[in-house]
Amino acid sequence: MSAQIKSIIQSSISTKQQILENDELIAILEECSNIITQAFKDGKKVLFCGNGGSAADAQHLAAEFSGRFYTDREALPAEALHCNTSYITAVANDYSYDVVYARMINGIGKPGDVLVGLSTSGNSKNIVEAFKTAKTKNMITIGFTGESGGIMKNMSDYLLNVPSNDTPRIQESHIMLGHIICQLVEEKYFSHA
Repeated sequence: MSAQIKSIIQSSISTKQQILENDELIAILEECSNIITQAFKDGKKVLFCGNGGSAADAQHLAAEFSGRFYTDREALPAEALHCNTSYITAVANDYSYDVVYARMINGIGKPGDVLVGLSTSGNSKNIVEAFKTAKTKNMITIGFTGESGGIMKNMSDYLLNVPSNDTPRIQESHIMLGHIICQLVEEKYFSHA
């Protein structure tokens, strides 16, 4: 059992090591932090969406901005789009689960807002539809995916595709990448204070 546990931990470390050695991915990560910082400075908001564990990660990262990360500071306008269960269940029932995020983006998305979509496959229909709608609203799209990027690869202005096809390893890396963005944004945004 302990050998299996160590193997799982090593797999997680190996995935993160590949990220660490990928200069292109690191550069995109830095650019995402700059884009989000500028969006906040411009009075825009950051919206997150995902399904299952990725929804939990979306909510977690939104809370890091709207709550706090390292420092006591003002709230930043960020939210996860799935938190209103009455809305989600009504739209899923009356229309389709595929449009639960796209419909919300259509209602509240504004030019210059940022949409962060988390999907380990990059093919989640409701995330793809949200990205399509975000494009019509002149929003910036950031995709968090697995290795291939899936359909989201060509729909993301910025793609953070974790070099793995293993869902748990991808999700562990997504939260790490998200935390890095949160730290950098917090430091840059509040550096004037």
